[in-house]
Amino acid sequence: MQDSERENSLPTDRALPAIRSQTDGPEVDSTPKSSEAHSVTLAEKQQHLVDDLAIIPDPQERLAAVVDRARRLAPLPEGERTEANRVRGCVSQVWIVGDLRSGRLHFRCDADGPLVKGLVHLLATFFSDATPAEIAASDADPLAALDLTRNLSPTRRNGLAAARARIRELAQAAVPGGGSL
Repeated sequence: MQDSERENSLPTDRALPAIRSQTDGPEVDSTPKSSEAHSVTLAEKQQHLVDDLAIIPDPQERLAAVVDRARRLAPLPEGERTEANRVRGCVSQVWIVGDLRSGRLHFRCDADGPLVKGLVHLLATFFSDATPAEIAASDADPLAALDLTRNLSPTRRNGLAAARARIRELAQAAVPGGGSL
């Protein structure tokens, strides 16, 4: 990703190398709020996100909203901005950290540019609160579903694909018998 354009099975609650929403302003939250939060599939979650952002008809304006949101995100602590948490395949520096809690993964992230940070944060928030098995098996691409990747360079799209792959890799490592980090 370039700055000139807009990360052995795990014990139950072991931290992984990840993304948590840390904003002080309004945002679209792809995490279900109902008592059935854990029963929403990633496909349903993606449709909810698309429906929520449909109020912004222009993809460039949606992308601008993502960048604006990223400017308000707190950075990952230096202790998590490590090589082990870095996403390989991105030209920009991107870090993704995952935590397994109560059988569900929760992600936090950071990046060196607001566009990349916003897009990766959207991915991390989207995949958060799903089971490792669901994430590992998913081919969901909320960025494409929101038409946010259309005007990005091939290098940037490849970097975002690497971030999705890192999230799936962390999920596969968290599936019982899935491997180790």
